[in-house]
Amino acid sequence: MLEGLPPNDATHVMRVAAPRVAAQRISDMISETFDPAEVAVANFERTENDWVVEVYAGAAFDPDRLLEMVEIAAGAEIASTVTFGDVEQKDWVAASLEGLAPVRVGTVVVHGSHDRDRVGPNQIGIEIEAALAFGTGHHGTTQGCLHAIVDSARRGRPFPRRVLDVGTGTGVLAIAAERIFHTGVVASDIDAVAVRTARANAKANKAPGVRMIHAAGAGARALSEGGPYDLILANILLPPLKRLARPLRRLLAPGGRIVLSGLLSAQVPAALAAYRAQGLCLVSQRHIEGWATLTLAVDAGRPLR
Repeated sequence: MLEGLPPNDATHVMRVAAPRVAAQRISDMISETFDPAEVAVANFERTENDWVVEVYAGAAFDPDRLLEMVEIAAGAEIASTVTFGDVEQKDWVAASLEGLAPVRVGTVVVHGSHDRDRVGPNQIGIEIEAALAFGTGHHGTTQGCLHAIVDSARRGRPFPRRVLDVGTGTGVLAIAAERIFHTGVVASDIDAVAVRTARANAKANKAPGVRMIHAAGAGARALSEGGPYDLILANILLPPLKRLARPLRRLLAPGGRIVLSGLLSAQVPAALAAYRAQGLCLVSQRHIEGWATLTLAVDAGRPLR
């Protein structure tokens, strides 16, 4: 999950204000058109029906194409209010860590090196150093997934024996799963920089059971060879989550669970529809700061499609 941060090579930004429904149409159209490793889309609510859409990109930034897409999605009047700007080049995660307190979920504490001494002796400290990748633990989607991992451990043994983390970012969820369940974790991301960063984070956090893979989607051979999985984590965005419904279901072991996040609360029905079509049912959901995390399991009454 990009957690609202620009891609690594972001040099330009597009902004447009629109009512909620129109903003969602703009966001969906752009995110479904571009590779999320090259173009990041974020929605921000200013008031109940006043939203801002921001689009960040580098070499893939095409103002004319973006304007055309906004006009198609929301009309010429809203397209006429689009603004473009430059993005200051900086280390986005370093900036995001400044002044942030550790994130505590159950026994897990996600922190920067400056807060290393704030981890208690009976806590699982996960240190995420500043780097050009995404996932510091402060976003509601990451916190929701951490809660789902901790909840799985609280249910008691048997713990998941095989875990998959799709869209791993900094690797924080994969590291947490490996440290809590003491088992092998396969983690993947379409961003090569994220994979390199996640590998370094896994090594630094003494999580040797995490295997990082550079792969797009869930169809890579390396992912299928590591399955089937008892627990699948996918903290991405709604459009790719919908596309992944069938391949993720096929990677799920009998009795396993899938955790989805990267979803605005309003997007829950759309995500559930895609996964219910694959014979999965909702086990639980958690909402943090307008973001939803869903835990799904196989519905015994519905066949695999």
